[in-house]
Amino acid sequence: MPGNPNSDSPPGRVQSDATFSLLLDFLEWLACAPRAYADVMEAWRTSCPRLPIWEDAMDGRYVLRRRDEQREVVVELTPRGRRLLDDAGRAPGESVA
Repeated sequence: MPGNPNSDSPPGRVQSDATFSLLLDFLEWLACAPRAYADVMEAWRTSCPRLPIWEDAMDGRYVLRRRDEQREVVVELTPRGRRLLDDAGRAPGESVA
């Protein structure tokens, strides 16, 4: 549940409704297809300590970085990230309003 610690929360963090919603938006964006690391950083990296979406996603093991066939670094959703989306009722691939 957003705002409360649970087994899917990143260690040591309590997610607010706002950051949990943004985390789900980020995971939903990645659910369509792996994204180039540079694109992810451009769109989702922040220096605001109140919006650590990238850090929460990595700490929670909802996403991973890997090299694709062209040796480019990409970011993709993990099975744990897909479960979080499913549990939240967020269908991957639908537009985020």
